[in-house]
Amino acid sequence: MNFTGSNILSVNQFDRDSIDYIFTVADKMQPYARRKKRTKVLEGAILGNLFFEPSTRTRVSFGTAFNLLGGEVRETTGMESSAIAKGESLYDTARVLSSYSDVIAMRHPKAGSVSEFSEGSRVPVINGGDGANEHPTQALLDLYTIQKELAYHGQGIDNMHICMIGDLKFGRTVHSLSKLLSMYNNVRFTLISPRELAMPSSVLDTLDKAGHQYQVTEKVDGIVAADIVYQTRIQQERFASPEDADQYRGKFRLNQEIYTKHYKPNTVIMHPLPRDSRSEANELDNDLNQNPNLAIFRQADNGVLIRMALFALTLGVVDQVDQYECPVNWYSEKSRL
Repeated sequence: MNFTGSNILSVNQFDRDSIDYIFTVADKMQPYARRKKRTKVLEGAILGNLFFEPSTRTRVSFGTAFNLLGGEVRETTGMESSAIAKGESLYDTARVLSSYSDVIAMRHPKAGSVSEFSEGSRVPVINGGDGANEHPTQALLDLYTIQKELAYHGQGIDNMHICMIGDLKFGRTVHSLSKLLSMYNNVRFTLISPRELAMPSSVLDTLDKAGHQYQVTEKVDGIVAADIVYQTRIQQERFASPEDADQYRGKFRLNQEIYTKHYKPNTVIMHPLPRDSRSEANELDNDLNQNPNLAIFRQADNGVLIRMALFALTLGVVDQVDQYECPVNWYSEKSRL
């Protein structure tokens, strides 16, 4: 695909070649993310970081990625602090804010809203999550993480086995990731969730059309010989009430004992974060923190690389990044990694 000036709204925009290209660019961003050197390639450029739904990692990751390329960030957080709360349409908001920005990253609680916003925008728009619909940058960083983690064990994405657990109905990250994985060969899926929170049929149809095998179940029963286990939290904000969400909370916990009993010794553990560490949920126990296969923090780090790559691609500066390099003149523990 031609990235320059393009919106990034859905994983359906990508094919394997474009994904490989994004990952190649992300690899080139490593020295800047690790503070070994810095670049001013986007000096003077402005990111409009519009998050109308609560977010920590994704919002800060987008901002950090843009700053690391030398750009500046302007933020709006929460619906109540925006003109949308006064009845302004997404189109009008887009027309105005795109005149203040060179690129916009946006999250909104309503499915399809980011695409609607992009119709009024005069600059590229990147989807940071729209309701229970999609989260394309999360899916890309997840896939990038899977590729890196499996490569460490001498494997590839083709022919792998992934186990997705938890809220698969409202978890937009697993929807987008499944669609990306459908582009690969012979991927096996084990989908574990309460029946009421099962993977949507539209996603299963995509897997069917791609010829992938999948098993839908409500139990972690016996040894799950998965290469990747992808745990999700209960998406309380998508339920009618907290009480409705509570009936599913804590159903599928993973700790070191369960991991040792049910998974292969090198099964990679992933989670889009935040993990719910409250006692009634405790999706991923703290006793996994020393497990070398717990990839959740490497996963979060990879988000900055992927978003740096997307900014460089959509603003057409991929081939100029190293031309604007300068040294890092402060102490950074990251540079020692």
